[in-house]
Amino acid sequence: MINLDDVEKVREIDSMNSLSATENYDLQFEEAINIAQNFEIDKPNRIFQEIVVLGTGGGSSVAAGLLKSYLFDELNIPVIINQGYNIPACVDKDSLVLAISHSGNTEETLSAYEQAVKAGAHIVAVTAGGKLKEMCQKDNVPCLIIPYDIGHPRRDIGYIFVPMVVILSKLGLIEDKTEDLKSLVDLFGDLKNRYGADIPTKQNEAKQIAAELYGHIPLVYGSLDYYDSVAWRIKNQFGENSKLMAFYNVIPNLHHDEAVGWDMPAELISKFYLILLRDDELDSPKIKKRKDITAEMLSARMGKVRQVYAEGPNRLCRMFSLVYLGDFITLYAPIYRGVDPTPVNIINLFKQKMAES
Repeated sequence: MINLDDVEKVREIDSMNSLSATENYDLQFEEAINIAQNFEIDKPNRIFQEIVVLGTGGGSSVAAGLLKSYLFDELNIPVIINQGYNIPACVDKDSLVLAISHSGNTEETLSAYEQAVKAGAHIVAVTAGGKLKEMCQKDNVPCLIIPYDIGHPRRDIGYIFVPMVVILSKLGLIEDKTEDLKSLVDLFGDLKNRYGADIPTKQNEAKQIAAELYGHIPLVYGSLDYYDSVAWRIKNQFGENSKLMAFYNVIPNLHHDEAVGWDMPAELISKFYLILLRDDELDSPKIKKRKDITAEMLSARMGKVRQVYAEGPNRLCRMFSLVYLGDFITLYAPIYRGVDPTPVNIINLFKQKMAES
């Protein structure tokens, strides 16, 4: 195994500098705020009945999930996350559609976008270019252009999430969130001094967890109302960054079905490493009690139970404090095995096979 405190070796394995990109989330989110605030968009004379986000994968769809969780008790219309080729029947002239594709070439998003245009929906796009940008120009659809980086949207979450927040504010659907976003920039600046590559394992929770979970299957439990999407994000990051199959679920839902599976054979359940997401401020008393019981029961069954705690001055910061920890954990986990975290060879192979006639 690789010594995670050998910073030179760690950065050598990370050939496409995903650790550096993550350490610089404060700069990315700050730039995203400026880009989004300078985006001009007219407020339409219509009352929206729903927000439909077209997007897939660890960047666009997860960002939409985080948006939905963050605004859970503020948005008075539903958010529908549409990851497929087709749009639901409810999409019409009273729908706000956010078409999100970092590359601009995601085939599912492009297909759904064309259907949304035909349905007469009000569309706003966020992309770094590609076919989506061209289609927006042809259809006279507002399109916010974001940086392309290296084309891996999971590490460009700020360029995707922040514009959606600002767009909803500009359209009058939510209050201005500039202060929340700026406080998040400050939090990233603090947390990178705890999770960054230069911080030794003894003081670095992300490195500790990455090393501990070696040989186990990652399982992430979040909770309603705010940490379902955070758990989803971390689970996805284990797949793309760590090259590990991982799973997630949500409290209280899982106590009505999945929990029965905790009685699986000991030699199987002992393979799981549970990361339990906790928030001493936002978790209700009932959710806290459910998490206490979950940790107690699974500590005697699973290979390891690690409880991680949110921090920060507001909901956005607290959610993203665990997103940030998860991003570092999932980068260190493959590096610990000597594996480069950035390439996604399986996805590229799948796209290649899909393109074959």
